[in-house]
Amino acid sequence: MEFTEKTLNSQIIYDGRVVKVFKDSVELSTGQKSFREVVKHSGGVVILAVREDKILLVKQFRYPLREVMFELPAGKLEAGEDPFEAAKRELEEETGYCANKWTNLGYVYTSPGYSNEKLYLFKAEDLEFTHCHPDEGEIIQAFEYKYDEVLKMIDNGEINDAKTLCAILRAKL
Repeated sequence: MEFTEKTLNSQIIYDGRVVKVFKDSVELSTGQKSFREVVKHSGGVVILAVREDKILLVKQFRYPLREVMFELPAGKLEAGEDPFEAAKRELEEETGYCANKWTNLGYVYTSPGYSNEKLYLFKAEDLEFTHCHPDEGEIIQAFEYKYDEVLKMIDNGEINDAKTLCAILRAKL
């Protein structure tokens, strides 16, 4: 069985600062015609920062969910930006730390059913504090938790952020 789809036409229906939304007409491998709505995103980075056997989490309000969430430090890639350089930038912006040791944990696709967003996962260790400087309009606070505390937060539903869960699983702490 063929699992490919051929794009017949692609129309941009929204061009925003963070995402672009397309409506594509496609031909399925069966010959049937259909359509796909696709959110295109520049991608991002997620950093599992470990300091003295504690994990750095950030707490912030997430407008689309109308919730305050605990997450690993993360951020979007600028156009053409190297993911490793973005990870270093985001770690310092959101937590005030720089890392002397980095491990690449691979990447994940956030929602492949409708988006091309790809998140690059990194582990950062041997941290040194410099200063925090969050992006404009970003209200964020960093916290340190022991690994067992983070697992309890996952178990009791305090941490529901997929990128955080994926990076922790990939690190196999």
